[in-house]
Amino acid sequence: MSLAQHRQWYEGLKALSRSDFPKRCACCGRVYASEADYFEQTVAIRGDRSGLKSAQDEEDGPLVELYRNCVCGSTLLAFFSDRRDLSDTGYERRELFEELLDYLERSGAERLAARMELLRVLQGQRSEMLEAWYARIAAEKRGQDSPAGNNL
Repeated sequence: MSLAQHRQWYEGLKALSRSDFPKRCACCGRVYASEADYFEQTVAIRGDRSGLKSAQDEEDGPLVELYRNCVCGSTLLAFFSDRRDLSDTGYERRELFEELLDYLERSGAERLAARMELLRVLQGQRSEMLEAWYARIAAEKRGQDSPAGNNL
């Protein structure tokens, strides 16, 4: 699976059930309270692999298993499914989300980090990282818009 396909998987993931979080590492006891914590505070098992594995559940249908390493090195597993809003409004929201994500990436943000921060804002939380990126992008834009060398 290509990197672009992995990103599409990540984009469409939602928690299969809220009972999967908080997730606790059996080795060190660290608790990952939410999906965002899980993505931000764990690391990929290998740099060249996403850790994604497709699976099939008899009751819930297609699933995605996401293997990540805890900070202690122990491998964790979270289950996800795609529960997208398939209406026109849902499609428009996903398009806008993708446009924002692309813009942040072009502005120097790491794509996965930007995605997690956008999701944080969608959940009503504050994102200091997005606020900092916005301030930097706005400052750069102001610098580009001001006339250079205006020596009248």
